[in-house]
Amino acid sequence: MYKKGFTLAEDAAHVYGSNNICRCAFTLAEVLITLGIIGVVAAMTMPTLINNTRNKELEAALKKNASVINQAMLRLANDEGIDINSAMFGYRQIKDKIKPYFNVIKDCGYGTEVSSCVPSDSYGGNADSGVSATYKNYSKTGNVNAGFLDDGQLLLSDGALILIQNDYDSNTSAKMITIDVNGYQKRPNAWGHDLFTFEITQNGIKPMGAYGTSYDEDTYCSKTSSSNLNGIACTAKALSDSNYFKNLP
Repeated sequence: MYKKGFTLAEDAAHVYGSNNICRCAFTLAEVLITLGIIGVVAAMTMPTLINNTRNKELEAALKKNASVINQAMLRLANDEGIDINSAMFGYRQIKDKIKPYFNVIKDCGYGTEVSSCVPSDSYGGNADSGVSATYKNYSKTGNVNAGFLDDGQLLLSDGALILIQNDYDSNTSAKMITIDVNGYQKRPNAWGHDLFTFEITQNGIKPMGAYGTSYDEDTYCSKTSSSNLNGIACTAKALSDSNYFKNLP
């Protein structure tokens, strides 16, 4: 049988059976070098892959929860016999009115009572003027205004958390439903990343940042702003821009 010849150095890396057939093998050095290269490539690519996967999950969760919120509000409006509008709700009425239309496993109460969900110490003792230790703004340069999250919280069966702004008994005052789409126990816990706000306007419920809402995305969905409201207006863009979750700060 024909045998390919090897140099003395090459021959040390190969083994011949009794029938003189070459059983070729890698040397230990070759194996270690290959594993080292694989390790370097994995270290360079895995963070990006993990981040991309997480962002796709957040995008899917936002779309799902946006649909859930809209369906709940439509059912409420149908039962009330009127179109969705801010006049449907007086002072701190949002939570109790919308609760029957969601799969709620825990009602976390109001203000400092919400310690069973987002801990009360995250409000620094004063929700209206303090910041939340749980949530960061869009640019992750600071914490968000806790006063926009404490007028009722509802923990849903899929882990999502609804947080409500419903301070004033006025038809023109801002009434908002914010949702942490993957729950407050999972990161990134940042406005515009996994925390998204919808506003109940005089003309229906709209994703914040859309025309007719109280905050515009140019100012309040900024990669550089350190405002404690930065990110509140990212919802409309997150729902409409297919590249939004690919470019999170």
